[in-house]
Amino acid sequence: MTLEERIRAFEEACRRDGLKVTHQRLEIFKELLNSNDHPTVEKLYNRLLPKLPTISLDTIYRTLTTLEQHGLVSRVQTVESQARFESKMEEHLHLICKKCGKITDFDWQFFDKVALPPEIENWGQIEQKSITLHGLCKQCAVEMR
Repeated sequence: MTLEERIRAFEEACRRDGLKVTHQRLEIFKELLNSNDHPTVEKLYNRLLPKLPTISLDTIYRTLTTLEQHGLVSRVQTVESQARFESKMEEHLHLICKKCGKITDFDWQFFDKVALPPEIENWGQIEQKSITLHGLCKQCAVEMR
């Protein structure tokens, strides 16, 4: 999907869910679309400030929370205290470097197809499966030697 198509899909999803497509929401989403580093709220704030000088950290927090609740962005679970966000909603997995914090997306078709263990079949409705791998990226592993 092209960048323009993803923006149109975002706008349509907002309208479908009864969310206004505000300039700030759109700029926050666009910044996430253009980010490969799964930025924190603070990083988003620093990147958006030149374009939106009146935006606040609180606005970004609230916007991301709203967009996450509507399934338009997702929070990447990390061991650090700051939440990291992404706009890539297609199924994928993450590798996280425990030294530099770099997050890398990857696909693992085998994981997507694995059946859940029989002992949890009667648990209820599973809505999402995820896996995050933690370790050292190549660059940090070389530096540790």
